[in-house]
Amino acid sequence: MKSKASKERMSDEKKVTETTEEVWSNFIHDFIDEDLAPGGRFEGKTVHTRFPPEPNGYLHIGHAKAICIDFATAEKYNGLCNLRMDDTNPTKEDVEYVDAIQEDIHWLGFDWGDRFHYASDYFPQMYDIAVQLIKDGKAYVCEMNAEEMRANRGDLTTPAVSPDRDRPVEESLDLFARMKAGEFPDGAMTLRAKIDLSSGNFNMRDPVLYRINHLHHHRTGDEWCIYPMYDFAHPIEDAIEGITHSLCTLEFEDHRPLYDWVVENAGFQQKPRQIEFARLNINNTVMSKRKLRTLVENGVVSGWDDPRMPTLCGLRRRGYTPESIRNFCTRIGVAKVNSVVEYSFLEHCLREDLNLRAQRVMGVLDPVKLVLTNYPEGKTEEFAVENNPNNPDDGTRTVTFSRESWIERSDFLEEPFKGYHRLYPGNEVRLKTTYIVKCTGCKKDENGNVVEVYAEYDPETRGGNTPDGRKVRGTIHWVDVNNCRDAQVRLYENLFTVADPEDEELLEVINPNSLQTLTGCKMEASIAKMPKDTSFQLMRQGYFCFDKDSTEDNLILNRSVLLKDGFKKK
Repeated sequence: MKSKASKERMSDEKKVTETTEEVWSNFIHDFIDEDLAPGGRFEGKTVHTRFPPEPNGYLHIGHAKAICIDFATAEKYNGLCNLRMDDTNPTKEDVEYVDAIQEDIHWLGFDWGDRFHYASDYFPQMYDIAVQLIKDGKAYVCEMNAEEMRANRGDLTTPAVSPDRDRPVEESLDLFARMKAGEFPDGAMTLRAKIDLSSGNFNMRDPVLYRINHLHHHRTGDEWCIYPMYDFAHPIEDAIEGITHSLCTLEFEDHRPLYDWVVENAGFQQKPRQIEFARLNINNTVMSKRKLRTLVENGVVSGWDDPRMPTLCGLRRRGYTPESIRNFCTRIGVAKVNSVVEYSFLEHCLREDLNLRAQRVMGVLDPVKLVLTNYPEGKTEEFAVENNPNNPDDGTRTVTFSRESWIERSDFLEEPFKGYHRLYPGNEVRLKTTYIVKCTGCKKDENGNVVEVYAEYDPETRGGNTPDGRKVRGTIHWVDVNNCRDAQVRLYENLFTVADPEDEELLEVINPNSLQTLTGCKMEASIAKMPKDTSFQLMRQGYFCFDKDSTEDNLILNRSVLLKDGFKKK
């Protein structure tokens, strides 16, 4: 027969599964179903998606949503998903980011098999396509600089102006070849598509296809000094790789006509279908690699993996599980309209996951000594404690108990306020799992600070039972003074004091309490035997994990999330 806790755990898991299945069907899948149906544009084809990050920073929680959509959509249709590094701009790209991106995607539970590509793999083909567009009269070399282009962009009633638009094909071919050979400085010339200078979609007003950039590339070295623009390179990459569905965020919706123009005029037979969805926005954080880099470079955080960062490596270091993030991405759904998700819902998904899997441990963050004056000196008892009440299969562990224990300083008051049910002179509480004790007083130092709390235990209440039926309202946790480990504990809050920090105020709205470091914390000794990659619940305190810098001799804990669920309350 299943225990009550086991039944509740199964009910919670069923609830999560039902919620996930309920929101999984979305408009992207409706489009794909339409394409795969008889007579559809991809009838009989294998669904093929891709995730194309730019390796100029670490992935954040917003990328997790795109990863889940790209890879999980392919999984749903027994299709394929490529991983492709969009390395067309060498300004900030680095091998460090390439490695980190792969690690993060694997950590989330997805794999691309042998379909790992770089945009730079296709540089020769892109150049050949650009040359052919010039020959076809569909592209030309323009000598306007960026400022002049902006000035001549026109408006909704005025066409753009491009004085080099009618440049002879032979001249454009010659200049483009010389651009490639490195004869001109950065910004001197660009290659532009010849489309429509009066288009209502400004992306179609003869967009730039290539720019000059004399920078060392992390893969091609100094072989190239001209680089394709994203709007030109991306559709070519998709077409070469046989992508059927190019899934991207809403800011690319106005770029779709250019995407289609490039594929059609480059001569590809199969045109991928671009489908846009709303990007993930979460309050009290930032979702821009540029802003995140600013925080790193200005020393606001310790690095890209600082546990206050919304990067996947930062969330991982803080104790987030891949299951909680995937569940979060699934449950917020896939929408066509931008919206903001509360950070508390991300925390809710983590708390929900850890409640089922995390072992319970006793730890005291702000310790003061509790002395049981009538407990025999030198005596030690052992008590069996459940590792996880929500999962009886996790078994039990043994904790020791003696005359002296560490308790939380906040669990004692000389003069209690109304509704306070913990230790104060004359009041009884349960010491978790052990005995009922009655407070008799305390000892203070010369500054008036409490250094010891005194109480007497009732030996008839072993296990916290009350054979006489008396009511005891408070239960507190404790750690045996004779069998504990010291630890440093790091507590985290939101990094910003405002919900949506603007660029100009980014460094001015940093929450000074976003990191609080506690030393001299006391932990149950069994914590030292736990695997370093597991999460655990410190009773009454929250869910924690070991920091990457933690060692057996120097325990460092990160608080992942509080026990209190602000999202459920709302």
